[in-house]
Amino acid sequence: MRCPFCSHEESKVTDSRDALETNAIRRRRECCQCMKRFTTFETVDLSLQVKKRDGTFEDFQQEKLISGIDAACRHTRISHDQVRALAYKIKADLIAKAIREISSQELGDIVIRQLKEIDVVAYIRFACVYKRFKDVRELLQAIQELENKETIHAAE
Repeated sequence: MRCPFCSHEESKVTDSRDALETNAIRRRRECCQCMKRFTTFETVDLSLQVKKRDGTFEDFQQEKLISGIDAACRHTRISHDQVRALAYKIKADLIAKAIREISSQELGDIVIRQLKEIDVVAYIRFACVYKRFKDVRELLQAIQELENKETIHAAE
């Protein structure tokens, strides 16, 4: 840790404790050169980057994910609380897998799979935007694939 007073790179920790209000570890340090003391706060970096279709990156935005799923779920049996829970579950799964970077396509695929299990109308709405259907035929093909899968499940 670089000393803020003399810029020396070596310091020793004299005290360490949890800083509960900031979810960090508070450390008192002493510079090995000038002997001045300073405090640092250490946190775990759980940031997640989303690679967009144009190749640029942006920070993962929980509210943006919620907004997209919410739009697809409007006027369905899925409540806003369920949408929020789904978005938090997706983020928690990514963090648990130590994923630091994900493409918007991979993120969309995760949402699509989840919505397909919960509500087919929300799935189709999300798929229309996410998959960028070019015409009605592509939309009808997606609906037909759903019907075929439901027919197979009903036969089992």
